[in-house]
Amino acid sequence: MTSGERVPTLGVEEEYFLIDPESRDVAPAGSRVLRRAATVLPSRISGELTEYQIEAKTPPCTGMDDLRSHLAGMRSVLTQAAAEEGLCLAASGTPVRGAAGPVPLRDEPAYRRGLTAYKALNETHTHCALHTHVHVPDLEDAVLVCNHLRPWLPTLIAMSANSPFQDGRDTGYASWRTASGGQWPVAGPPPYFTSADHYKQLCTTLGDAGAAVGDHTLLWDVRPSAHLPTVEIRTMDVIASIEETVVLAALVRATVVQSLEQVRRGDPGPPVCPALLRAAYWRSARDGCRGHALDARTGKLAPATQLVRDLVDFARPALEESGELAAVTAATDQLADWGGAQRQRAAFAHRGSSRDVVDHLVQHTTSTTPTLRED
Repeated sequence: MTSGERVPTLGVEEEYFLIDPESRDVAPAGSRVLRRAATVLPSRISGELTEYQIEAKTPPCTGMDDLRSHLAGMRSVLTQAAAEEGLCLAASGTPVRGAAGPVPLRDEPAYRRGLTAYKALNETHTHCALHTHVHVPDLEDAVLVCNHLRPWLPTLIAMSANSPFQDGRDTGYASWRTASGGQWPVAGPPPYFTSADHYKQLCTTLGDAGAAVGDHTLLWDVRPSAHLPTVEIRTMDVIASIEETVVLAALVRATVVQSLEQVRRGDPGPPVCPALLRAAYWRSARDGCRGHALDARTGKLAPATQLVRDLVDFARPALEESGELAAVTAATDQLADWGGAQRQRAAFAHRGSSRDVVDHLVQHTTSTTPTLRED
């Protein structure tokens, strides 16, 4: 394997909520903000299912510095576009305030079949995620890489947890987005696939059954991308901290690289029990990196911080090759200081006000980096 193959490009997609600065509620203005932002970054800004949201995408990046610059730049573009509509931008997995009842949906042709198929499920879909794409050139390899990633998905949930509040109420979960987002027919941890043909056959069957109405409704938390030569990891909450986003993306890339190395040695991945994996999801969604988590590989409880160290150890050879081991290790050694959920709750505890939580998120999402323009 060449050095270029060992350090593939990666890209990040982030979804954000639009916020009314007076009420601190989510604001149904996605289409308006999209029109403004798309004049600056036309191919990298898009709408989402609801009018409360907006999405931005980095181009393929080579390393942490490159990714950091693009994340800051695209947040700056969206912050400016939102401000021109009298609004703010906030990175949180769920809306802290103002999303009770049916949500306003975008009138977008790509979503219309899903609106018909999934009915009222669409009306509660107010979740914002962080998606990381890592280049994997072959579908067969990509499918088997997904098998290797499955047992690590709960750890990524714990590390990224940033959605304890919903509609002004503390849910008791670190990632309510994860806990509440599994009701879609094709969502959550993916099945174990034996081959690319197995993957394609199941996707066809799900389509024939009406459970999937296009590639964009295959909402598994890790999957081969439908339109890019990548593996897409979708399990994480969007994070207000750019630095934590960059570290997580680097760790995800290294995990994909090490998984691909095992695939090419003939290992199709561990057949983790689906029931254990779902239980591990629940535990990580509830507790984040605090306390113990369920190790989906063994079925035993272990300190969540130990599972993070296990993940870094698994990814270590690829992190060494990319030159990112020191940065990722230093960041993950400080897990007690991590955690969007903990920081949201700390903001609430100051005065017992969900408005303070929104202000915290807006402050830490907004970038002061100069605005980018599309290359």
